[in-house]
Amino acid sequence: MPKKKKIKGSKLSARELSRAIFKHLKTNYRKQYNPKQLVRKLKVTNSPDAVQHAIDELVKKKKLVATDNYKYKYNQEEAAKNSKNYLEGRVDMTRNGSAFIVVENREDDIFVPAQRLNTALDGDRVKIRTWQSRGRRKPEGEVVEVLTRSVDHFVGTLHIFNKIAVVSADGQIDMDIVVDRENLMGGRNREKVVVSVTDWTPDRNGALGGHITAVLGKPGSSNIEMQAILINNGFNIAFPEQVIIESEALPDRIGKEEIAKRRDMREVTTFTIDPLTAKDFDDALSIQHLENGRVEIGVHIADVSHYVRPNSALDQEAQRRSTSVYLVDRVCPMLPEKISNELCSLRPNEDKLSFSAVFEFDPKTWNVEKRWFGRTVIHSDRRFTYEEAQEVLDTGKGDYKDELFEMQKIAAKLRERRYKDGAINFASNEVRFKLDEDGKPVEVYVKKQIETNRLIEDFMLLANREVATYIVKKEERLHTRIPFVYRIHDEPDPDKVAELAKFAAALGVEMDLKNPKAIAASYNKLMSIAEKDPAVKMLSPIAIRTMAKAIYTTENIGHYGLGFENYTHFTSPIRRYADVLVHRVLEANLNRKEAVKYNAAKLEEDCKHISNQERKAVTAERESIKYKQVEYIQDHIGEEFDSIINGIADFGVFVELSENYVEGMISFQNMDESYNLADNKLSMTGGRSGKQLKMGDAIRVRILDADLKKRRIEMALVEVLETTKVPDDKKPDEPVKHGRGRSQSSRTKGTGSGGRRTTKAKSNGSAKSTTTTRKRTTKSNTTSKNSGSGRGRKPKA
Repeated sequence: MPKKKKIKGSKLSARELSRAIFKHLKTNYRKQYNPKQLVRKLKVTNSPDAVQHAIDELVKKKKLVATDNYKYKYNQEEAAKNSKNYLEGRVDMTRNGSAFIVVENREDDIFVPAQRLNTALDGDRVKIRTWQSRGRRKPEGEVVEVLTRSVDHFVGTLHIFNKIAVVSADGQIDMDIVVDRENLMGGRNREKVVVSVTDWTPDRNGALGGHITAVLGKPGSSNIEMQAILINNGFNIAFPEQVIIESEALPDRIGKEEIAKRRDMREVTTFTIDPLTAKDFDDALSIQHLENGRVEIGVHIADVSHYVRPNSALDQEAQRRSTSVYLVDRVCPMLPEKISNELCSLRPNEDKLSFSAVFEFDPKTWNVEKRWFGRTVIHSDRRFTYEEAQEVLDTGKGDYKDELFEMQKIAAKLRERRYKDGAINFASNEVRFKLDEDGKPVEVYVKKQIETNRLIEDFMLLANREVATYIVKKEERLHTRIPFVYRIHDEPDPDKVAELAKFAAALGVEMDLKNPKAIAASYNKLMSIAEKDPAVKMLSPIAIRTMAKAIYTTENIGHYGLGFENYTHFTSPIRRYADVLVHRVLEANLNRKEAVKYNAAKLEEDCKHISNQERKAVTAERESIKYKQVEYIQDHIGEEFDSIINGIADFGVFVELSENYVEGMISFQNMDESYNLADNKLSMTGGRSGKQLKMGDAIRVRILDADLKKRRIEMALVEVLETTKVPDDKKPDEPVKHGRGRSQSSRTKGTGSGGRRTTKAKSNGSAKSTTTTRKRTTKSNTTSKNSGSGRGRKPKA
């Protein structure tokens, strides 16, 4: 029987009406309709009651869903359960408001434009609908459901009106949050407040619903802004009352019964080496010569798991935080001060409980001949700062000079073998700030890594590797899996490495990509050349971005960056919850023939949470550094600085001030003429003068503006100081795009543009039109990895 054609203004059968309603709502899945609106949209003569009946049947079948305003929409969540076009993943936001969805076990991230995020924020776990876009090689998507929120408290500015009050969040959410005007907790108009979002469904004005949980005060002070950074990234400033009660109840003294259970190493020479401002000394080293001729090195770690018991309030809060956060002027600790700075801090001249990894070295080969793991009691003889220990090595004078020199020899051997086995040297410097009593930066400087930093790092890496290897060998011996927390680092994506190789080739550096070990050697070659070549140096951050992110997981695939088959985090339980879990699993499996297994699913869930918290901590640390950089440069508006071009994008040039690593941007309107961008965005050519500017070129800039709210520094080109040479025969002859669609030299992830591009720029009259041969007077700096730590933590991998 032929299908009945739908005629404009006709009355449809119940079956036809149901199909028409469903098709229309599915096509317009972002819109909501009531029955009367559907009658008009479908141009049918069926009554609203008939339409309502059809809708009710579709709702029963879960094909449509009712909204709060008596309207109906397509049920995307239910459809997602039965469609291959729906995926789950984590939101990775870009600066322009769009995002990439990172889907587990999928190589390509899925691009989602800002208007299709549907209230999803950075770090949220979401369900998305995907499709293949005509204009893009890779799929795009839209968020159809937020499964878990990474943050639900935000800092914003309170605006009080006659009938309502709203909070405009600080850059995290584009939508206002309506709050109860009668319950403002004392907040005044235009003060900073903390708001909890309780209703994520936008109202007719596009606003969310929430309530104020705290009032911070007038905006603008450094203290309030640093608090805002922590809160906006999901970190609690204060500990819950029960957590403080539990920590204060812990005994200050170590009982004889506890000491009797442990290996007593109090008579062995032991000391700590930490930053000057450190208060939580979570690791110590011991050294002694044994009767068998070997040298014993003990790596002693604060025994946090002795004090933080599973499922206690302390444990639950530590798990929730998962990491300490190091901002420029403060630390947001994972554990209360009673534990981190007192009970578990391995302070000198005090007996302390520790979890130790003890190694016996052959003095001829410096091979590890024997290893032992277990709980100990130690007594630190000396607290060194890195600089104090370095002075002993430099002068050959001072406390424990023989012990330090011997440790240095062993550490150097460990380092040499690590690089020989394929480790990558991504060593970097840290931006630091000298602050006045009000927390305002008066100086920005770079803290470089010294030999004692590397010495400590080498022994921590050894302990972490050997602990993981112990578990792996026990698994092999018993032919069973022991769920464990590994720190893994996957091999880099081949496409991204190939793109990096094109950039490097354009600067005259050839990379060997035949296998993972050759790629690692090429990375080291690139880093070595970067120390001397300003242009190649600008590829360092691009090289780092080609690498996979190190994460925690129960699935061991090794650590590519370190060249280790087995690796974990054992050495910092005061500031990393992963290490607490490692201590627990290790302790359960020591001195036992059988395998003691923790719940694998729960452990993997913890790993994902910890990895996510680590990402948020890094974001918070970077935000605090950027804030202080902008705050510092506000006092230098109008001044000129030597700088290096470290990025070229469609909208301008990124530069780094040579003397203090402060980064800013020169919009093309603040250049001296219009420029043609090379396809690879490593260089650009003046449309009028023909002069070429490239990555790594030294230029002089003037500070135009420093916007604290936007965390942005605007500059203008004054003159070109020195240009770098790009071999003509090495330039790629086709556009090079970032793995996520954008030039790797760009600072934001996006959809990219490709091809040769002319950027119009109005002359501001400040730039001198010269290709110049003037020699730079300031030395070039390596790209910094900003830690933001006032304490200066030990390196982590």
